[in-house]
Amino acid sequence: MELGLLYSRIREDEKMLLTELRDRGHEVTTIDVRKLQFDLNESPSEFDEVDIAFNRAMESSRIRYVAQFVDHYDIQVVNSPETARICADKVRGSLALKEAGVPTPDTEVSFDHESAIESIERFGYPCVLKPVTGSWGRLMARIDTRAAAEAILEHKETLGGYEHKVFYIQEFVEKPGRDIRVVAADGEPIAAMMRSSDHWITNVARGGRTEKFEVNDEVRDLAERASAAVGGGLLGIDLMETGDSYTVHEVNSTCEWKGLNQAVPEVDVPARIVDWIEHRAQEVAA
Repeated sequence: MELGLLYSRIREDEKMLLTELRDRGHEVTTIDVRKLQFDLNESPSEFDEVDIAFNRAMESSRIRYVAQFVDHYDIQVVNSPETARICADKVRGSLALKEAGVPTPDTEVSFDHESAIESIERFGYPCVLKPVTGSWGRLMARIDTRAAAEAILEHKETLGGYEHKVFYIQEFVEKPGRDIRVVAADGEPIAAMMRSSDHWITNVARGGRTEKFEVNDEVRDLAERASAAVGGGLLGIDLMETGDSYTVHEVNSTCEWKGLNQAVPEVDVPARIVDWIEHRAQEVAA
């Protein structure tokens, strides 16, 4: 198998993956997508020997457009352009989960300051305002008062980009100081962890602490359904506990697994991911 690893920065996650692939004897072409010109007619020469491309680019625009171009060149890319498109946009992601019957937090989207205030007041305080694109918990705001809502909305309106004027407002779920990240390959959980923090944002990138989470039947079912809703692939599926059940608040198309690999030492996460890539490559060959 000739794998093209598409990246914009080689993080610890990609280093672990490259080590596992090369230990198994696979040829890997590392392709920095920032250095390429993507032509409508011919693929860049870096793709000449690539059988399957693993899209590990960073930033939602790169992830989406790189996936579309590689697919246009008739090279299988994981995750698919459709999965990348849905997961890169929280509005599309929420709609996909809702349409598939996957439990997800109540959400409203507004395009005007006054409409957004009405949504916020309807949810009550606290509620959450999120950017429609982004990761690592950046630019998320817990809104506790009307004054805070007015200030944050005014700030977003002056930022300039049109996406900042899409107000994605969500109920505040009273999670017990933690949430759950499941890394799944085409809906099959590889491993899962709990992320806890004294702050309401529990992302590992923001200092969240991790520990192993045993995947139960309900979480396994939700991971499978959430994966199918966004088109499958290698995904980070985020859940919150709601009493005796769960809600899926986000599905990530380019998830990181360094923290997970540390939280579940009995599971070799990079090895399981390579198992999945090999299976995908066999399907391509067939």
